[in-house]
Amino acid sequence: MRVCILGCGYVGLELARQLQPDHEVVGVRRSTAGLRAVERTGATAIEADVTDADALAQLPDADTLVFAASSGGRGADAAREVYVEGLRTVVETFGRREDPPERLVYTSSTGVYGDHDGGWVDETTSLDPTTDKTRVLVEAERVARKFAAEHGIRGQVVRFAGLYGPDRYRLERYLNGPVTAGYLNMVHRDDAAGVVRHVLEQDLGDEVLLVVDDEPVDKHTFADWLADECDVTRPPKRSKAERLDDAGLSEAARRRILTSKRCSNDRLRERGYEFRFPTFREGYRAAVDAYRDGF
Repeated sequence: MRVCILGCGYVGLELARQLQPDHEVVGVRRSTAGLRAVERTGATAIEADVTDADALAQLPDADTLVFAASSGGRGADAAREVYVEGLRTVVETFGRREDPPERLVYTSSTGVYGDHDGGWVDETTSLDPTTDKTRVLVEAERVARKFAAEHGIRGQVVRFAGLYGPDRYRLERYLNGPVTAGYLNMVHRDDAAGVVRHVLEQDLGDEVLLVVDDEPVDKHTFADWLADECDVTRPPKRSKAERLDDAGLSEAARRRILTSKRCSNDRLRERGYEFRFPTFREGYRAAVDAYRDGF
């Protein structure tokens, strides 16, 4: 199977590593600076922007597309340009080829669920995005499923929880504090990529999958566990109300603080995926060991 990863970045690079040598992989980045990282995985590295139809036309045919492009952490307008307009451009460009791809996997976010006051959500839960950016993600999911189907491509959505792993452990945030109350829904980078590989190889149809580990955790509990494991003093804590008293908070940050949910991976487990890092305890072990060793 030839897989084209559009936006071969944090998760995409790991996916490229996991797919090879069983599959042929093309990794697409929008700048030359990222191509060397793709090459190091053994994949074919090509520079193209997902919003540029002419550049996309130069990419080879593929059996499957994985859309994992990032808007670079910018606002809703930038997100729309990449996730909605870029995805539309990808579907249109590949869909009109003589040999179009059979499948598209779009990597979305659990942010589309909005606030559930700490309650559980799964793939059957109604979407209720609370920010302009997460509303863009909901629109992009419609593009991935409905618009792609109109172009003869079967689209599937996987919703990632908060990604962590090498270069993204953010230990200082939790060790130094203060840590604001709420829940953490997480998935290690290797499992995020592993789920996409599982989806591609098992052909699970077009159902949505929520990609999160086994144990959503209270932030205060997580911070104390991490401090104990690193053998440092437990960090200061604050309630949501205390954090919201900060007059300098942006409206988007305020909404994120007020958004609370626990994400279930029951469907993913039922579809046969086995986690490398079932919880944060296994996932953070390498980071904890490195911290204690002084690295």
